[in-house]
Amino acid sequence: MDLELQNRVAVVTGASKGIGRAIALTLAREKMRLVLAARSAELLDQVARECGVECLIQPLDLREPDAPRKLIDAAVARFGAIDVLVNNAGATKRGDFLKLSDDDWADGYALKLFGAMRCCRAAWPHLVNSKGAIVNIIGVGGRAPGAEFTIGGSVNAALMNLTLALADRGKTDGVRVNAINPGAITTDRLQTRIRSFAAEHKVDESTAAAQMAKHMNIARFGTPEEIASIVAFLASGRASFTQGAIIDVDGGQTQTL
Repeated sequence: MDLELQNRVAVVTGASKGIGRAIALTLAREKMRLVLAARSAELLDQVARECGVECLIQPLDLREPDAPRKLIDAAVARFGAIDVLVNNAGATKRGDFLKLSDDDWADGYALKLFGAMRCCRAAWPHLVNSKGAIVNIIGVGGRAPGAEFTIGGSVNAALMNLTLALADRGKTDGVRVNAINPGAITTDRLQTRIRSFAAEHKVDESTAAAQMAKHMNIARFGTPEEIASIVAFLASGRASFTQGAIIDVDGGQTQTL
């Protein structure tokens, strides 16, 4: 299916690895021009080379209040427009609620929520001009609270609320705003959890992965490419009537109405 994204401009945050890298590569296959943001210039260079399309890399820390504006300004300076913003950056610390510090909470909100909000705010006028789209990569923890995921769950819930609020405005301004909630996806972060589970239960990693998936009531873990393919669809005109959707991509782990 031709998504008619050729030569359009996408900004992807958290693009150096995992889901962000898969999104960049998938949009590159659609012949989009890309602005890739993350903290590591070296990793971004590697992703840009793999993409094989025109890329602008922006090594910056989106926790810094002025970084999102710098990112969007650089994208417009290079390409003249922005058609798609993919907010993918952000990881939050797991752990015992009573042991998580104020700094842990501030860090979790600084990147995933405030970084995404500031990127949306900076990019919005350009997306209005292009009748573009925002896709927020959030996470199923916002729907299903857990004792060990208090920071991430609350951040994700807030970002889902922001998605719907911006989608409401977008109906007037002509900007489509949607989100994806990944479940357990085979990224470095998940591999770390698998290794910890294996060590704790004294089993090998393949057994640990199978046991974790069974505990989540899913048949298997997902892949970054499965998230990326939905991003490409939501970025395209094929999704022109999709507004304010929050799509759970989690193998059926989350069962909510």
